[in-house]
Amino acid sequence: MTGNTDISEYLDLMDFTEILYLLGENQIVDTRNPVSTPILQTSNFSYSSFEQLKDALHDEYNNPLYSRGHNPTVRVLEEKLAALQGTESALCFGSGSAAIAATVITHLRSGDHVICVKHCYSWTQKLLSITLKPYGIEVDYVDDLTEEILSSVKKDSTKMIILESPTSLNFHVPDIFLGIKYAKRFGWISVVDNSYGSPLNNKVATLQPDYIAHSATKFISGHSDVVAGVVCGSKERIKEVFYNGYMTFGASLSPFDAWLLIRGLRTLPLRLEKSAHTADLISKFLTQHPKVSAVHDPFSPTFPLLKRTKEQMDHRISMFSFELKSTSEKSVESFCNHLKIIRIAVSWGGYESLALPALALPNSSHAKNLIRLYIGLESFESLKSDLSTALEAIN
Repeated sequence: MTGNTDISEYLDLMDFTEILYLLGENQIVDTRNPVSTPILQTSNFSYSSFEQLKDALHDEYNNPLYSRGHNPTVRVLEEKLAALQGTESALCFGSGSAAIAATVITHLRSGDHVICVKHCYSWTQKLLSITLKPYGIEVDYVDDLTEEILSSVKKDSTKMIILESPTSLNFHVPDIFLGIKYAKRFGWISVVDNSYGSPLNNKVATLQPDYIAHSATKFISGHSDVVAGVVCGSKERIKEVFYNGYMTFGASLSPFDAWLLIRGLRTLPLRLEKSAHTADLISKFLTQHPKVSAVHDPFSPTFPLLKRTKEQMDHRISMFSFELKSTSEKSVESFCNHLKIIRIAVSWGGYESLALPALALPNSSHAKNLIRLYIGLESFESLKSDLSTALEAIN
């Protein structure tokens, strides 16, 4: 069923209901049996004896001592996300950038070399190219992942490979499976940003990369009211990040935000199915529109790497980009300013449809007439009408 907008078959296979409503709930014992996960909104936890306090101090990963480390409400969310992503464990952060940064910083040292896909998430690129540069970390960005390219850029000092598919804005689909295999062959740490696929895309977990990261702000939240991140992996790997990048930098997730994310998970399959179906219709509409020169949709029948998309993804996702036929800046501005239902904004994954023009991005190397489009939960007719009006306004 890869590439289909109907994800019910996939959900049946993984017993999604059990994960959402039962898994992890025993983290918080309440004899009143609340339907909604309780929020333990506390910074601190006390113990009734010296021995209990000592045990907690020696094992903060498994014991709630201070909510910067372990909070039971957050841990409920982490157990659910790990199960959905098909990993042993997970660790939640105050943002997706924090999840990537803590994971990277946990493993890299001065003199290490990193391979990363080109056009990755902008803050991942800033971390590698700007923040870590003074500390002697080298990085090579690659347009694609092939045996030839990876062999040409790898070094004795290569320590990590950072993967993302499809890449931001241009929606290229690099062969991340080859990247993971290469990492295993040469002993590199592999980090995969799976935000686009959501935790329901489990194909990436089949090759067992060291880490799978998400911006939980996006599909996991689904309501545009939480900024959060998560990194998933084996218990051993997650503990490495917990006691290093996570605890040291303190980018923890609040219990209330964890509760909001648990709420978002309840409707994740329904939201993805609805928005993906509409995105498919909008993609076809734009492909045929005379004022659109190209549509970069990894799930389109005409997409050159469709086979690779199907190999990497379990189901269709509701975001792609397109290029206006006009290349003038005035046309891009006119198109954006005539949108009424679709909002002009960064991010994605919520209930509202969003347009992000590459022209507005600082130092962007993308075509100036390129526009990323995320499809939310509005009706197809409303979105089609909004896009039609904005496209017709272009001279």
